[in-house]
Amino acid sequence: MKYTIEKTEKYSLVQLHEEKLTSATAPELKSELVKLNAEGSKNIILDMNDVKYVDSSGLSSILVGNRLCDNEQGMFVLTGISDHVMKLIKISHLDNILNLIPTVEESVDAIFMNELEKNLRAENKEE
Repeated sequence: MKYTIEKTEKYSLVQLHEEKLTSATAPELKSELVKLNAEGSKNIILDMNDVKYVDSSGLSSILVGNRLCDNEQGMFVLTGISDHVMKLIKISHLDNILNLIPTVEESVDAIFMNELEKNLRAENKEE
């Protein structure tokens, strides 16, 4: 599987450079997401700009990433979703579960806003 990872203090950006996220590539994505989470990445952006097709194994690896980030009170964001992949996500009713944001820039903003809101809630609880 071809991909790049950019790590920052607040999030990790995983950019897939594959046209298909299937049973051939999904296990590697899943293990990479588990590894990132274990290394402390609680906010992960999965950029799927190059991905044109996803099967059930691909959706499963996406859900693993989502669950890992949720467990850490973080945020898992899918961005750059093609029309075909979006149809599959909607048919599977995962559009209500996943954070779907059009661009990487908007995804970064959403993560920063989420972190700010968490910090404000924590401060309010302390008062």
